[in-house]
Amino acid sequence: MAKVPASVVAATGLVGGYGVARWTKKRPLGGVALAAAGAVAARQWQQAAGTKAAIGLTGAYVAAFAGSHPLAKKVGAWPAVFAVAGGVAVASWATTRCGSRCGAAADADA
Repeated sequence: MAKVPASVVAATGLVGGYGVARWTKKRPLGGVALAAAGAVAARQWQQAAGTKAAIGLTGAYVAAFAGSHPLAKKVGAWPAVFAVAGGVAVASWATTRCGSRCGAAADADA
């Protein structure tokens, strides 16, 4: 079975978390979806690119979530969510694109 790339997991977590919160009208439920996807992505980031990269990308994931709120006031909720999800997906892809061969080098520097 093919593994879903961390970039897709992270973007889906941001979009899905917002969607769940909006459609169920239960913000904590959206938070659960956001956190679950973030945890899966963080584990994949760590495996693919090392601990430092995973910490940085997890920080970017949380910052994207937080940053979507003020951005939504300027461009609307869905455009803001899609923008930050795309940003995290690109950062994830760029960091992990070389696969496991980068992870060993990243952790060796720690």
